[in-house]
Amino acid sequence: MLASSGHNALHFLPVCLKLVDAPVLLVGGGAVATRKARLLLRAGASLTVVSPTLSNELQRMLIQHQGVWSQGRYTKVDLHGKTLVVAATADIVTNDQVYRDATASSILVNVVDSPELCTFIFPSIVDRDPLLIAISSSGRSPVLARILRRKIEALVPAAYGRVAKFAGRFRQLVKEQIPLDTPRRLFWEEILEGKVAEQVLADREDQAEQQLREQLLDTSRLHVGEVYLIGAGPGDPDLLTFKAARLLQTADIVIYDETVATAIVEMTRRDAERIDVGKEAYDRGLSQTDINQMIVKLAQQGKRVVHLQGGDPFIFGRGVEEIELLAQLGIPFQVVPGITAANGAACYAGIPLTHRDRAQSVRFLAGHLKGSSREYDWNQCQSPMETLVFYIESAELPSICSQLQAHGRPAETPIALVERGTLLDQRVLAGTLATMTDIVAAAEPRAPALLIVGDVVPLHKELSWFGQNP
Repeated sequence: MLASSGHNALHFLPVCLKLVDAPVLLVGGGAVATRKARLLLRAGASLTVVSPTLSNELQRMLIQHQGVWSQGRYTKVDLHGKTLVVAATADIVTNDQVYRDATASSILVNVVDSPELCTFIFPSIVDRDPLLIAISSSGRSPVLARILRRKIEALVPAAYGRVAKFAGRFRQLVKEQIPLDTPRRLFWEEILEGKVAEQVLADREDQAEQQLREQLLDTSRLHVGEVYLIGAGPGDPDLLTFKAARLLQTADIVIYDETVATAIVEMTRRDAERIDVGKEAYDRGLSQTDINQMIVKLAQQGKRVVHLQGGDPFIFGRGVEEIELLAQLGIPFQVVPGITAANGAACYAGIPLTHRDRAQSVRFLAGHLKGSSREYDWNQCQSPMETLVFYIESAELPSICSQLQAHGRPAETPIALVERGTLLDQRVLAGTLATMTDIVAAAEPRAPALLIVGDVVPLHKELSWFGQNP
């Protein structure tokens, strides 16, 4: 599924409530109420149930956990002293009254199967106590949440609960030995993704403890910074590589600009610092020299720094300049390639860049060359069996169309401008070298845009699965 580059607000904020001995009210005594009571009692709540009748199982649970049954119909008095209330009745009027009374008293309330009458909701839970994984559809599709829970259940071994308990035993010791946040987080990542966790999963905790203590004796490597230069692709976050997604979760600092979709920036660790170096943050944006200096300074402070670049950092990006400097200074780095905009946008537009009968090669041309000159070798752009891809701004289009024709390309040569490739609002404007300038002037496309020239362009009408406007 394609994701928009915009930011979506959370309908519910995921939190974990501590309910041990908390006074909780449950309104209802049927099968649904019984399921909610089972969860509340397991969390240690001091439960009071208000209902004319109770299911047999709910009666047994209340006796077992010293709960209270207030036989009768709900009244506002039942809320007195409660910290949380759940309404699980078939009576719409009662459910609505519970919601209004609870919100008026600033008490957390959940009306089952009525998200609009909830200030909190119950997620589907994968229980690996003390490790809990909660999945929520914000009340829109509980069945989908349960399906995802089953999938995650199959992926997360039950023994992960042992790993969580093991880590808890040594949390304070590690904090004392490694007081700084970043090195301590890196230490725990080594422990929980390495041999120590494997020993715990295999029920060999003595060996695991010995190895953890040995690793605590030498933590100097954890204070060395590192830089990850990551290609963010053309926009759709689903096109990000597994390695890129993993490294985003390890970064202390994430540097990006307007070429990177917001949905991709949101994939970083929640507590990572995010630095926008683009035009929106700095009038005309930071220079590459300024960005390089920032990255070096942060890495020398022991930070894990991610620099996200749209597309691929080695295709019309400035990645080489960055790693040359890092190599000179001896700063560790990794480069993670991304899907370049040409591949992503052309694929989503249904335009193959090469084709057995129409194009034997493809040429990528930068829209922004180093220095003041941006003149192409137009004589090298005349083969009818070669697709041309220009990384441009729309203002450059008239000149490109004019120069290609002046140097021999026929006026009827097909051409397409792909606007915001791979994003939800992707659009393809198609025409010829003779007509394209007027088409684009009328459509007023937004950046980013990609220009594709060649006989492969007309195939987008047959091959596009994305549903964009032709």
